[in-house]
Amino acid sequence: MSTAAEKLLPGRYCNSLTEYSRFVTREVAIGDVPMGGNNPIRIQSMTTTDTMDTIGTVEQSIRMINAGCEYVRITAPSIKEANNLAEIKKQLRQRGYTAPLVADIHFTPNAAEVAARIVEKVRVNPGNYADKKKFDQIDYTDAEYQGELDRIYQKFAPLVKICKEYGTAMRIGTNHGSLSDRIMSRYGDTPQGMVESAMEFMRMCEALNYYSLVVSMKSSNPQVMVQAYRLLVETMVAEGMNYPLHLGVTEAGDGEDGRIKSAVGIGTLLEDGLGDTVRVSLTEEPEAEAPVAIALVKRYTDRSKKLKAENEKSRGKIKVSPTGGDLEGAHSPYIYKKRETYEANAFIGGHMVPRVVIDLSKANLKDPAILNDAGYLYSPLLDKYNMAEQSVDFVYMADELPSFTLPGNLKQLYNYKTWQKLANKTLCHPVFTLQEYIGDADRSSALNLVRIKPADIESEEFGLLPLDKSLLFVLETDALHGMADQRTFFFKMEELGLDVPVIIKRDYNYDPAQDLELRTQDLQLKAATDLGALLVDGFGDGIWIDAPQLPAKIITSTAFGILQATRSRISKTEYISCPSCGRTLFDLMETTQMIRSRTSHLKGLKIGIMGCIVNGPGEMADADYGYVGSGPGKVTLYRGKEAVKKNITSVNALDELIGIIREDGNWIEVPVN
Repeated sequence: MSTAAEKLLPGRYCNSLTEYSRFVTREVAIGDVPMGGNNPIRIQSMTTTDTMDTIGTVEQSIRMINAGCEYVRITAPSIKEANNLAEIKKQLRQRGYTAPLVADIHFTPNAAEVAARIVEKVRVNPGNYADKKKFDQIDYTDAEYQGELDRIYQKFAPLVKICKEYGTAMRIGTNHGSLSDRIMSRYGDTPQGMVESAMEFMRMCEALNYYSLVVSMKSSNPQVMVQAYRLLVETMVAEGMNYPLHLGVTEAGDGEDGRIKSAVGIGTLLEDGLGDTVRVSLTEEPEAEAPVAIALVKRYTDRSKKLKAENEKSRGKIKVSPTGGDLEGAHSPYIYKKRETYEANAFIGGHMVPRVVIDLSKANLKDPAILNDAGYLYSPLLDKYNMAEQSVDFVYMADELPSFTLPGNLKQLYNYKTWQKLANKTLCHPVFTLQEYIGDADRSSALNLVRIKPADIESEEFGLLPLDKSLLFVLETDALHGMADQRTFFFKMEELGLDVPVIIKRDYNYDPAQDLELRTQDLQLKAATDLGALLVDGFGDGIWIDAPQLPAKIITSTAFGILQATRSRISKTEYISCPSCGRTLFDLMETTQMIRSRTSHLKGLKIGIMGCIVNGPGEMADADYGYVGSGPGKVTLYRGKEAVKKNITSVNALDELIGIIREDGNWIEVPVN
């Protein structure tokens, strides 16, 4: 076990919660691209072609490798596909591509045993590899439970022995939605169940003296995914293990939603130094996944270099933070609990959903249409505003005054000295510096926002703050490891017993000459990581993204996307759609867009779109409705986990799905403008 792992204290899941430090895992050989240890965080993706389409799979693999994939995963649902991996590998090698291949196995031990003789790594899902998934609830006695484990061992051991003989690595890949009936019966649909599902197989491997393992804990819910990986690390370390971690949010979806959801889950773990390989699961072409994964990983490569340089300059002056970091008190990294705060002005904090702030101080404040980008749709004909589903709660005007009347429910924020001069302060609230607020300030009776940095909590000025329920902190940071800097502030607030609501603010600057799409995607990934990592732990009563070189519309959409991904505030339909593979029975990208075009107005509904039964009722475990490929041209529709219409023609499937939603009273007619 590594030195880094040995330093972990009981109940800890990373080296430090206050400083960036990568958790060093066991190195595992995978072809000539080793993973774990001090190797770079590896990038991978999965083909979407039929594995029997040798040329198509080879060509797609090459596109993936050229896009930055260091490993290529290919599905092998049966023995014939497993055998064809040899031809795919041969043609790739003939064309000069040596990236290790990974066989994806679910139900078929025989296929896994064939593939393990051919490829550099096999992935098995412990939830359905020699285990049972029929959605049955069975009460197992301890003897019966052990009997099932013994049966699984007999099925699994031959694969392990082949992997040892051929030098093949293995990923034990747990998915939240495909936990076996046995695990579900004892642990329920929980992160603990996910961890135990993997640990059982890992213990079997170690009993057979096989250690070339990689582990994953995937879920379409980033909150569950983060908790499961953290618990996995703690459990592994307690049992003397430190295997490499494969990070991914499964069924993340496409476009902005898929990128933000992936960054919330993957980025949160990378922030704490966890992760040895990354796969971003988008319902897009697989070569589109690699650049997103590379962007997420590059941030930490750069951070390590910068921190090393800073430490060299400050050698002997660095204050070492506690190992594991400040988990005492009310906070648990394994159970979601929103930080308890008071309600300020009956509008923010308490049990209310997180609020969104956007800076319009540099916008054209002579045109009411500028508020369209903030979710307030202005009609010149009627001279009135209509609220969109994603309408911000505060607009920051700094020292600028609009020349038009704002909507009656939109709160305005002004710098303190400008606010003082306002003749009409209705819906207008001051933003103070810490020094301004503790001075002889003319405070608002409703809401006072104070800009603060984490280090301020240790200052003499902080101790002079007059505390009442009009106070609201705007938490800023300029630290390189900004998320941990802000998280430390929340830990300190808990320690002091302070229940002041907090808006988390992060600033991002871009070159205006840079391509807008690149700026947008960079913001989505960084903000989703920085803010999402705090929100998934229940920290934050609001978010404020400041990116002056980007349109307000993009910032608004990103903010609400982060809240949606963290399940903090729902403002739109959520699509749990798989990224496709050789098992998929229809065009996932086309079908997802078709379903989205007719259901995107159903705020709060979760719709699962799965290409095959493997990624069907299990993987969309928390979806309200499901659309699952069940055969060529055939679809099965689900209400929750129940199949309500089986093997209907795909031509009629969407209409049938909408019919089920109508029957349940969850359909809303599209509003006519």
